[in-house]
Parts: sequence; C-alpha cells; structure tokens
Amino acid sequence: MTTNGGFEPVFCTIIPPHVLDTLAQAEDRAIADKARRTLQQDAYERTSRRLTTVLGAPAQAPPAGAAEDKPTRTIHDARHKQDLPGKKVRGEGDKPGKDATVNRAYAGLGATFDLFSKTYHRNSINGEGLPLNATVHFGEDYNNAFWNGEQMVFGDGDGEIFLDFTLPVDVIGHELTHGVTQYTANLTYFGQPGALNEHFSDVFGSLIKQYTLGQTATEADWLIGAGLLAPRVTGTALRSMKAPGTAYDDDVLGKDPQPATMDDYVRTGRDNGGVHINSGIPNHAFFLVATALAGHSWERAGQIWYDVLTGGELDSQASFTDFATLTLAKARASYGEGEELQAVTKAWEQVGVPTR
Repeated sequence: MTTNGGFEPVFCTIIPPHVLDTLAQAEDRAIADKARRTLQQDAYERTSRRLTTVLGAPAQAPPAGAAEDKPTRTIHDARHKQDLPGKKVRGEGDKPGKDATVNRAYAGLGATFDLFSKTYHRNSINGEGLPLNATVHFGEDYNNAFWNGEQMVFGDGDGEIFLDFTLPVDVIGHELTHGVTQYTANLTYFGQPGALNEHFSDVFGSLIKQYTLGQTATEADWLIGAGLLAPRVTGTALRSMKAPGTAYDDDVLGKDPQPATMDDYVRTGRDNGGVHINSGIPNHAFFLVATALAGHSWERAGQIWYDVLTGGELDSQASFTDFATLTLAKARASYGEGEELQAVTKAWEQVGVPTR
C-alpha cells in the first residue's frame, strides 16, 4: 500500500477526457473550441500536479485554535484567468456575498466537511484539519472542476453543454473525496484501482448530497452531477449509480458508456484505462447495498465503504475483487452475519464481481 507520504501524481477532473474529446469533434465550432481549450488547460494542470508531487506540496496546517468539528474555508476568484489561487473573496465565517458561485462553493466545502466530520469523525480531508481552499470562475468557458492535490477549482462551464460547476453539491463532494483517497488508500489512477478511486468519489459525493438533503436511500436520485448539463443536452446527469449507462444520450455529448456489471466491462486505453467508465460497476453495487439496507445510506452502507477506504488494508493497486472481498470482511466484522453481510454479498454477485 502506498502511504500518504508517497502520493500518486493524480489530477482528478469531474469531466473525463474522453467526454471532452467527443465534444472537441463537434460540428458546432464554438462547442468544439471550448472543449479543446479545456483539454489544453487540463493537460497543463496535470503536468503541474506531477511537478507538485516531485517537488512537494506546501504544508497546510489548520489555523491556531481551529475546532476539530469546524472547517476552515477560503474561496478565491480567478476572474476568468488561470492563475491559482486568485483573489480571496470569502473566508471562514464571512457572510455570503452577491456572487452565487462563491456562496455555493463555500457551502459545498462545508457540506463535505460535515459529512466526514459528523458521520465518520474525520477532521477534514486529511483527518488533521486540512484547510479547504477553492477557486471559482477559473478560465474562460472552462468545462471542468478538479482537485489538484491541494485545492478545488471550478469552471463556469460554456453554457452550451455544461453549466456552472458549483451547482451540484455532489460534484464538489466528489472532487474533495479524491483528496480523502489521496490521504488514505491512494489508489493508483489507472484500470480497476483507478475506477475504484472514481467510485469512492461518486459514492461519497452522492452521500454528501443525500446528507445535505436529509434523504433516505429510496428518496435519493443516485445521479452524479444532476443540474450540471445545459438545457440543450439530452440527459439528466454525468452518471447514474442506480442505472449506469443511462445518464445521457445526446447527439453532441454522446452516450453514457458506463456498464452496470462485469459482463459489459470496458477494456480501453482511454480515460486512464476506463476509470470514469468502469466505476459504474462498483457504483451499482453500492446502490444495491444501500437500497437493500434502506434508511440513510451514509450509515451502514457508507460506514462499510468508509472503513475499507481508510482502514489501511486496501492496497493502492487493488482490483474490484480485492475491494469487494474487503467489504465482505468489514460487513461481517462490524455487523455479524446479518442483513448487512447479506446485502453486500448479493450486490457483488449481481454485478458479477467475484470475491475470495
């Protein structure tokens, strides 16, 4: 297992490269040009992330006197430039301003902190009170949001395909959860371990939304990024945990490629070996566990997943089978031979992931 002293040089975006590649080939020149600019900026940021990994990120300690159950948030405004972090526009405890994007980013960071703190007793992303920093209004028509290993960054979208990336709180939670994974299992961002990396972010992104809305498993929509797609797009979200492969089917954006079971596992060299694609399989397994157990998904189902992510036994190169086997062991250790173990066992069987 890779410890948090040797992070993978991961640059994690909510919109995968294969989606932007599709948009870059659009007949509409304006859409294609904006997608290409986003791809170029992502490539630059990815290189910067690798350099940060080699040189070392600056240490970020919580301010003196910071409470373990309260976040320390700072929001910056890039003013449509690409220099990070930009101008500080809101600090922890400051009242909301007129910029709705700033306010949503601030609230989303807080919602993410709250779930991990109040439910799993984790003090911020790294467990040690890491300040939560974000930059909004990044670039011109920038079609992405990302965690760069140190902070969150949000684009405004192009208004044609994607809207403001602070709109869905699960997008904010998804990206920040990449930070939790970075500081714990540090899953390699390729193939099945990379798909698990994306899976954890989808799971906890969805749980953050459900926790914020006070929803049960049956009340939740299980969509990732609902509200992000512009009105012209034929689709409801970026991904569906309930029904992978059905989130969108659009003439310009293409069709949601996610499989729900191993029968349709996608073998590809694109998207880091399909990390955003094959994550649909464990995503669907979690949905099946959570809905079988009912109630609040962040409780029993979420607790099992969190304990495996942070427990120290999940190897950075873990396969789906490795992970599934650990969830069975954790369910048995935490809840015995009851319905929790039955739900986890049946879910992995339904999606075709074998366990040992």
